[in-house]
Amino acid sequence: MRIAMWSGPRNLSTAMMYSFGARGDCAVVDEPFYAAYLAATGLDHPMRDAILKAQSTDADEVVAKITGAVPGGFDHYYQKHMTQHMVPGVSRTWMRDMVNVFLIRHPARVIASYAAKREDPTLEDIGFAQQAELFDDVNSWQGSPVVIDSTDIRKDPDKMLRRLCKAIGLPFTPKMLSWPRGGHPEDGPWAPHWYGSVWKSTGFAAAEGPLPHVPEHLQDVHDIAMKHYNRLKTVAL
Repeated sequence: MRIAMWSGPRNLSTAMMYSFGARGDCAVVDEPFYAAYLAATGLDHPMRDAILKAQSTDADEVVAKITGAVPGGFDHYYQKHMTQHMVPGVSRTWMRDMVNVFLIRHPARVIASYAAKREDPTLEDIGFAQQAELFDDVNSWQGSPVVIDSTDIRKDPDKMLRRLCKAIGLPFTPKMLSWPRGGHPEDGPWAPHWYGSVWKSTGFAAAEGPLPHVPEHLQDVHDIAMKHYNRLKTVAL
């Protein structure tokens, strides 16, 4: 099984990659389109040069790799993808052969977390509009994609991961609930900037508290993102 997990940044996506990587039967890959995205957009992200050196900037080459042989000969292949990386011109036809899952998180939490690492995120940076667009694409091809909310996972990881596995036809294993401290060998070169908290973890963080305050100058970003989030939330597990 090839699982394409679609989320925006700051959305429990790395912890989910660690969870699937801990199964013992699953290869993982960390944001394989990141370099292609930076090359296409010219955006100046933290550790840009290292990312461009570490990954192919040719989106077609990336597609060939993630649809080719499963690394390590594992039974399953978990692919952590950022929705904002699917810029115009990047093929989406390969997604038809994936089990596509959409990982969502409340925009207020995403904005607060992102702003702590890279100031003043735009709507394009946090990927909500792109996520809704990809959801519609998959819905037209495969029907009713699986959606799961990171807040629900943190409230009850065992329950939600069991539900997720059942929804995609993958046997659940308790191994998914913990992983070794210190990161994963497949972490991307951007990990030192973004993954500090999850590197210290050995499992999912506890349930989240009250929603954080959204600064006035980011309120418009929040409000538009909320429309996309609410639409997917209505069909979440």
